[in-house]
Amino acid sequence: MRVADTEGQVMSAGFTLGIEEEFQLVSRDTGELVSCADMLLKKGEPIFGEQIKPEMSQSTLELISKVLPDIATARRELHDTRAALARFVAQEGIALVSAGTHPSSSWRDQQSSRGERYVELAEEYQDIVRSDLIFGLHVHVGVEDKDVAISVMNQARTWIPHLLALSTNAPFWSGRMTGLKSYRAVQWKRFPRSGVPYSFASWGAFNGYVQDLIDMKCIDDGKKIWWDIRPHAYFDTVEFRVCDMPSTVDDTLALAALCQALVAKLARLYEQGKPAPLVQGRYIDENKWRAMRYGLDAEVIDFTKKRTISMRDSIRELLDFVDDVVDDLG
Repeated sequence: MRVADTEGQVMSAGFTLGIEEEFQLVSRDTGELVSCADMLLKKGEPIFGEQIKPEMSQSTLELISKVLPDIATARRELHDTRAALARFVAQEGIALVSAGTHPSSSWRDQQSSRGERYVELAEEYQDIVRSDLIFGLHVHVGVEDKDVAISVMNQARTWIPHLLALSTNAPFWSGRMTGLKSYRAVQWKRFPRSGVPYSFASWGAFNGYVQDLIDMKCIDDGKKIWWDIRPHAYFDTVEFRVCDMPSTVDDTLALAALCQALVAKLARLYEQGKPAPLVQGRYIDENKWRAMRYGLDAEVIDFTKKRTISMRDSIRELLDFVDDVVDDLG
């Protein structure tokens, strides 16, 4: 995963945005997934450059934004690039679908990408990665100071279930209605180093953890830490990875704006010496399960106040919590 840097820009302390969208590639005739990413990448590179990338499945195409200063710019870019990509793939008899899972196509019928990284992943994780036929939205928010980034990740863990509930868009799996609002989240849990992240006292503590894993040959770099929120291994960003792929560009923009506002608010609290209370991971997992199963209809537990509250009301409280930074973000 990466944020395209087509104009030499870098993420800064200004809470810039990078948005990565994983699209399903389907036949315009049948609606079923088509394994054609390599062909589209080859033909599309002169048009889109580094803004389109493969994923593990050849029936997935990732669209990667430039570095974006604000949501208004993001809105223009996403509308323009989505429309351009849709027109391009239509010439090949392909349509883009925005959802976290496909309602009927099976992973067994898809081809895997042949790049070196994907071959290595398939060798290590076997059918876990081969069956990874899921589609998500990843949002990067620029945070230059590494200790601030770790504090933001620690604090933001509390709202992982809320972001998932807002984005749930994956009820199907291999032709079945699963009964869950996000079966994508179930599939992703099978990977090691996924789910709710640990909390760390500092960047040094986090970096020590990553280096231990590298030294012990558990991973070769920090990109194989696939938490729902993580400091990116190479960019000065906090990356939110929990969201299902939304159906509309407006939903994508709303989720990106919320991630940006949450980072700005939590960074401010850290700098004021008043960080939000940390919630233990096992409690966050309980609320995440409820979000996976029920989405916005979930009842969640506020472990800091020892109460149960509807997910919708809890999200309203989250919006009130970040409200005082929104105007500053443009």
